[in-house]
Amino acid sequence: MTDRRTFLRFALPSVLAFALSGVYTIVDGYFVGNSLGDPGLAAINLAYPIPAFIQAAGTGIGLSGAIRYSILIGQKRQSSAMANSQPEERRCFTCTLLLLLLASLLLTAGVLAALPSLLRLLGANGSLYGLAAEYTQAIAWGTIFQLLATGLVPFIRNLGGSSYAMFTMIAGFLTNIALDYVFVWVWHWGIAGAAWATVVGQTVTAVAAAGYLIWKKIGFSLPCFKSFLQNAGVVLKVAVAPFGLTFSPQITTILMNRALMEHSGEQAVAVYGCIAYIIAIPYLLLQGVGDGSQPLISQAFGAGDKQGVKQVRRFAYFSGGTVALLCMACMFLLRDRFGVLFGASSAANAEVALRLPLFLSTLLLLAYVRITTSFLYATERAGLSYLLVYAEPAALFVLLLFLPCLPFLGGLGVWFGVPAAQLLTWCAALVVKRQADRPAS
Repeated sequence: MTDRRTFLRFALPSVLAFALSGVYTIVDGYFVGNSLGDPGLAAINLAYPIPAFIQAAGTGIGLSGAIRYSILIGQKRQSSAMANSQPEERRCFTCTLLLLLLASLLLTAGVLAALPSLLRLLGANGSLYGLAAEYTQAIAWGTIFQLLATGLVPFIRNLGGSSYAMFTMIAGFLTNIALDYVFVWVWHWGIAGAAWATVVGQTVTAVAAAGYLIWKKIGFSLPCFKSFLQNAGVVLKVAVAPFGLTFSPQITTILMNRALMEHSGEQAVAVYGCIAYIIAIPYLLLQGVGDGSQPLISQAFGAGDKQGVKQVRRFAYFSGGTVALLCMACMFLLRDRFGVLFGASSAANAEVALRLPLFLSTLLLLAYVRITTSFLYATERAGLSYLLVYAEPAALFVLLLFLPCLPFLGGLGVWFGVPAAQLLTWCAALVVKRQADRPAS
């Protein structure tokens, strides 16, 4: 059984690391917004789903491989006979690394080739298109470093190096801040400078993560082609869930940006850009709680310790709820300062303060959904985890078809879409958790 101290030893560094990720996402917005104003904020908000997709792909593949790695370790501890067998976990790590490299090649080529179509699809046009293209091209050339940074860190946590994982992210974060200042404000590279600062920051994280894994002698075991396909199938099957959990806020951003451009215009997109940056922090903190508990859940699951799995999950629910409540209180009190932080106009800042409480109102429900989803993919319940991961964007898509058309809501219909979708997803999570617990009881 896992005690609270062990849980905190894994969860706290993960939460702090994801807190830095949350700040990481707003750093570019801060420097660009204060350099280019509302157009810069709107452009980077429109383009951001593309780098977010790249990072989510690395997180999905890396975390799925790390989950499988932890389960194999748990199985070895349970069976002494398996402990003397061929190191299957090394083949798992090697397969995951090869998938990350292959994905980096495909994504780099794909983004650069389809860039005009992608940006048009995301709603970029006019002057915003040129700014968004500058940002995305730089990000695309650094795809491999972003994938390795996000894909290798989960293995560090699963090897017991949660604190080191946090320090690798701190190193990348500090690099990003320093280079944002130099590239955007000193050298005046504009929005492209912010992108290159992000790429170099992720490179620092990737190099530090690789150094740790080499020091730990995680080892390589090149599989034959058939074995690679088998391992890749297992990893990719689970990867869809953590990928979706990481990227689903960007699907929400895409849907909201298009709806706001259609019904309210460019300033509304800039307003939502500020909200999206700020609300990303509690989203990532909650993901930190879930991913911090994942190694303990996966190892207990691999060892057949059902009570241990439930104990860790209880700790995660309590921690996630506490984080959500604290974020709701702090962000509500500071709601009239966030637009100013990003250099938004006074009108945009006032609207940020007005709309942000809608997004804060469902954070407690979102905490329950995120922890439940992490539990599901940590125990390789892929189908149920898919349901929760993609329920929110699917519900939002449907809601945005008719909410803006309701006469009693007027222009507010778009803004009510996200809270309503999250409420529906929470209802689904209650049913899914009951279904997941039924075979285990």
